[in-house]
Amino acid sequence: MAHSPPPIESELPAMTVSRRSFSVSLGTAGLAATMLPAFAQDAVRSSLRVIAYNIYACKGWPKDRTLAKKAVHKQQMADRAALELSLYDPDIINFSESPSEEITLQIAEKLGMNHVRFPSGGNWPGTLLSRFEIIENENTPLGYQRPSKLFTRHWGRATIKQPNGRLLIVHSAHLYPGADPTIRLQEIQAMLASMKKDVEAGHSMLLIGDLNHGPDSEEYKLWIDAGWMDTFAEVGSGEGWTIKADSPDRRIDYVMAIGPIANHITESRPLFEGAFRLNPSDEHSFALSDHLPQMALFGKH
Repeated sequence: MAHSPPPIESELPAMTVSRRSFSVSLGTAGLAATMLPAFAQDAVRSSLRVIAYNIYACKGWPKDRTLAKKAVHKQQMADRAALELSLYDPDIINFSESPSEEITLQIAEKLGMNHVRFPSGGNWPGTLLSRFEIIENENTPLGYQRPSKLFTRHWGRATIKQPNGRLLIVHSAHLYPGADPTIRLQEIQAMLASMKKDVEAGHSMLLIGDLNHGPDSEEYKLWIDAGWMDTFAEVGSGEGWTIKADSPDRRIDYVMAIGPIANHITESRPLFEGAFRLNPSDEHSFALSDHLPQMALFGKH
């Protein structure tokens, strides 16, 4: 039996977009024909599709390419991101390095998703989008004031109510970058302490985002030793590199799971394809970000 998570004070209201208003907005933008059919599948879908994506503030990458600058100037990036993401029928999306809230709200509306923004301790806010109801959320859920050196990117916790009524706790995170792991290790230790009560209660939980460390690191070992499952290591193939979008050679973006949901992972892979991928042989091309999205699919749970 699923247990409800302990109540927390919601600091950030979730934004709910009705499907009627979504349909109208898509019709206006000429997008309805490409995106609305996914809604017809809602009643029969029993899987859960999750995407973690450092979206590079929707600047396009490389941001100095003429066409990238033109797309930003023409205010096309919300449409471009929403269209590309919609091809994968996501249920939950995390953005690291989010653009302005105006743009993320546009993406949420175009995808028919609820929206929560996690303010940054610096200049790198996070966003969580979900087709399902977000019933509570909290930014940097430490239980005490955020230390100035920690979580300068973002970390937020949300509880999502799935169509089957079960609750799913999602942690959206972007950890400190750089070769020195000191701050990241402190961030992870603080996160694990905060997560401990939910883990011990046996809740289904996801950790998604740009964790800025590889699978051969001390930081990674902390997650695994605490019981978190790296979905790509469990069911993925190849190296799974997520950066950079032209010739990736590192894996730093993750969908991790713990609790009952971890038993239902069926697929996990970076999306080195479509508009997420840069064509190195085309000097005019640009990708949506320097990172690739990491997608994971969970079966019926």
